Amino acid sequence: MINYVDPSVVHGLTARTLSTGESGGRRVHAAYPAFAGAPRLTDRLRDTVDDELHRFTWRKNPGDTTAAPEFNVDWMLAAASKEVLGVRLRIGRSMDTGWRESRTTLWYDRADRRVMASADLIRDDVALATLAGAVKDEMTRRGTPVRLDPLRPDPRMFDSLVFNPRGDLVVEFDDGQAGPRDTGRVAVAVPSAVSEPLLSPIGLRARRAVLSAPGPSGSAQQDMLAASTDKPPARSSKAGGVDCTRARCVALTYNDGPGPGTGRLLDVLGRYGARATFFSLGSSASARPDLLRRMRDEGHLVANHTWSHRDLSRLTTLMVTSQLSRAQHAIAQAIGQAPTLMRPPYGGTDQRVATVAGELGMAVVRWNADAEDRNDPDPGAIAGRVVARTGPGSIVLMHDFHDPTVDAAPEILRRLTEAGYTFVTVPELYGGRTMRPGWIYDSGAAPEAPERLPASYPGAMRP
Repeated sequence: MINYVDPSVVHGLTARTLSTGESGGRRVHAAYPAFAGAPRLTDRLRDTVDDELHRFTWRKNPGDTTAAPEFNVDWMLAAASKEVLGVRLRIGRSMDTGWRESRTTLWYDRADRRVMASADLIRDDVALATLAGAVKDEMTRRGTPVRLDPLRPDPRMFDSLVFNPRGDLVVEFDDGQAGPRDTGRVAVAVPSAVSEPLLSPIGLRARRAVLSAPGPSGSAQQDMLAASTDKPPARSSKAGGVDCTRARCVALTYNDGPGPGTGRLLDVLGRYGARATFFSLGSSASARPDLLRRMRDEGHLVANHTWSHRDLSRLTTLMVTSQLSRAQHAIAQAIGQAPTLMRPPYGGTDQRVATVAGELGMAVVRWNADAEDRNDPDPGAIAGRVVARTGPGSIVLMHDFHDPTVDAAPEILRRLTEAGYTFVTVPELYGGRTMRPGWIYDSGAAPEAPERLPASYPGAMRP
């Protein structure tokens, strides 16, 4: 176990997103933090993500497979003090042999304004060799079923060094680097009595930053779930004033935020008196809880879009639960309400996903009007597609991390207002009918009686 820092306490931190959605038969979503006071660190993080994505993009598609190749990056703060910042990236990609993850941790010396690799936490080459030997000793002592021969004092093998709450140095290896690929994450905690003498000056400052930070709270799955379910259900504070059986209602929905342009989007929605539904990522929500509270206070609805945007239909039930419950916890802690809606990334859902969502008290919401905005730099084209594809009861898919989508908002609102539309949150499309946990909703134009979903969603229902 390693320490992490609540990103909301770091002044000037925002979450940035690189996403192509489904493009060229591949699914791409990568997130990383940006620091107003550490532009060199932000640039290095962006370059790291870009390099990994480039390698993924130029790989040949796997042979006969029904699953699109997927690339995903999420992050955590390993440390944040007046002296040091530490950012750990977890980079996942689908391989011919299945899912594989690598981990890299970058460190930033705020005094010298230098970005350093994890190996720079170690004093010199001799100390790195000593560390490699200590890792082998720990693995042997614990009987860890891994390969020891590949472990050598190579900085590329020691590219994710972090600290645990006791101050031990945690060495993380990529999948397949120190054992079979299906072993998953291999990490060794080298006791502080052994590792501390090996640290460089920046390494000592990094360790001090970790030890001085408050420990993580609510990390256990049960604690997260309890903290979320203690909250009242999320509901628009302005709901109830529109009868969508008479009015031409439309639900504008935004995925993947909050992002750098979300505040500007809220300004535009406010000028038109429009309400929207924001399907927020847990990792981004934890960085900007202030924006989630503003959404709540201004009558919008905040909903769950998982923690890190993985295709849920490809995950185990336990992993689906983790993705949804971690996001549920982050959002509930931010707004004091528990989301009642979730949207699966890429629209990927099945019986298991719907069942887990239902157990967590959430309905599954997809869409029937796609702005196709992720890769379009033209706000006018985005607005044109939204207006052309919107009808009464539409659920419109957009992305608030994408600046051109934010730029398109005034034109979308103006033209749809002139066409007589009223902008409501998703539950308002259904009037007095409650959106049932575990059911799948594609639009507001629902039949009076539920109908069975296609065979690909056995056991689930939609209104």
